[in-house]
Formats: sequence, C-alpha cells, structure tokens
Amino acid sequence: MTASSPAPRLDLTPAPGAAPPARMIAAQTRYELAALLRNGEQLLLTIIIPVVLLTLFSATSLLDLGPGERVDFLAPGVLALAVMSTAFTGQAIGTGFERRYGVLKRLGATPLPRSGLIVAKTLTVVLVEALQAVVICAVALALGWSPHGDPLSVLALLLAGTAAFSGFGLLMAGTLRAEATLAAANLVYVLLLAVGGVIFPLDGFPGPVRSALELLPISALADGLRQVLQHGAALPGKPLLVLAVWAVAGLVLAARFFRWE
Repeated sequence: MTASSPAPRLDLTPAPGAAPPARMIAAQTRYELAALLRNGEQLLLTIIIPVVLLTLFSATSLLDLGPGERVDFLAPGVLALAVMSTAFTGQAIGTGFERRYGVLKRLGATPLPRSGLIVAKTLTVVLVEALQAVVICAVALALGWSPHGDPLSVLALLLAGTAAFSGFGLLMAGTLRAEATLAAANLVYVLLLAVGGVIFPLDGFPGPVRSALELLPISALADGLRQVLQHGAALPGKPLLVLAVWAVAGLVLAARFFRWE
C-alpha cells in the first residue's frame, strides 16, 4: 500500500484590512435604510402624511384648486412635500440625534470614510424618495391622476430639490442641538406645507408676498413639477434655477459649518 499524501496546510496568518469602499457603503446604506423604515415617526412623516393629504384634498372640495381635476394639482405638490420630508426634515432630525449620541463620532473611528458615510446617507434618501414616489403615484393614479410631460424633466427637478433640501438639513443637524433641530425641522415642515404651494395655491397671496414665496425651494419644486406633470411643459428654467441656488448655498454652508460631534 502506498502512504496517503499529507493534508494541505491551512494558512491561518491574520490578514487585517478594511473591506472595499463599495462594500462598506452598501453595508452602511442597508443599515441606514433599515433603521429609517423601522422608525414609525419617520414612516408617518415620509409616507402616511403625504398620502393622507393627497387623498383628503382630492376627494373633498375644501379648497378651490382651480379648473381641472383636483388630483392633477395636488399630486405634484405632494411629491415635492415627500422630497422635503425625507431630504430635509427626516435627515435633519435623524442626523442631529446621531450626532448627539456620538454615533457619527464612532463611525468616524471606523474604516468607513466620511465621504462614504455621506454617500450612504445620500443613497438612503434617494431610495426612500423612490419608494415615496411609487406609493404617491399609485394612489394618485387610483384617484384619477393624468400626468403629462417628460420623465427626465421630473427626475431633474426631484434631484435638484433633493440636493437643496439635503444641504440645509445637514446644516441644521450639524450646527444645532438635537432638540433644537427636532423643533426647528418640524416647524419648517409645517410652515412650508402651509405657504409653499403644496396644498394651498399661492394665488391667494398678495403680489409681493407671492413673488417672495415662489423663491422658496418647496414652492419652486412644486411649481416646476406642476408645469411638467400638469401642463406638459418642458423643463422649467426658473424653478430649476431657484433649486440650484438653494442647493449650492446649502451644501456649501453645510460643508463649512457642519460639526461631527
């Protein structure tokens, strides 16, 4: 009989090292998304309130929304509200409390770079907004919505709105105490809901006041989406320019003043 060959030796030498950046970002994105979807308050803010407002004001005649189907006016505004609720309000509150409890500081000690954390949070916002858009559009279509226009123009407006709201959400979360961020973010949400042309048309305001309100990011996003989805217009220049200015200002200020702890 021939002797059996020896078993191959296992290489048990430690090989420490960070995972590839793409894998770290994907893991952080999964964590951020799961944490957000498990939060009942965030679901109320991002999904339930926009759907309730869309359904309530589409099915009733509490407000004069002008000629045409009520849902055709409301659906673009509610999509704009969904972007604000996720990119601004939800992100500001969530990041503010992560900063307070030292989560951001501890993440800074991991191999995940700060740029990777920002990318992961951005991807989370985009994924949640995609979920919101699917739900809101499905409800609006069930209520008789007839959208028009170029989908790429809609996408450009939504991305510009996301950048505008994200910058100021991160600025608020990175400069104020968590409790102040919670109060301020919710107050801004309510105020912009009331005067941002989301549910209530801006036609009822005096001329100078209306002109000022049209420069708000929520007003620009809602108006731009209406021009495309309700009237079939091409990519509107003025709303896109307003959103671009807000986006640049917010992101520059956030990069300058954001404190991680």
